[in-house]
Amino acid sequence: MPRVPAVALLALLAACSKPEVPERDTPVEPQASARHDDLKRAIDAPLRKARGAQDAVDAAAKAQDAAIEQAEAGS
Repeated sequence: MPRVPAVALLALLAACSKPEVPERDTPVEPQASARHDDLKRAIDAPLRKARGAQDAVDAAAKAQDAAIEQAEAGS
């Protein structure tokens, strides 16, 4: 019975192998190729969209207020 854990351990160790060594002639490519202002653009994009939506809501509210004022004045 003690042979089973030992055999399992040896099988696990045999399954492990060293990782392949990359060729030294090939240069390492950078993993992050983001521009310096990508983060700022990513943050500003939803803010610009929200400002545009707020402008549309404000214009609709102003038009609605004008329509209400006109309706009240006409009564």
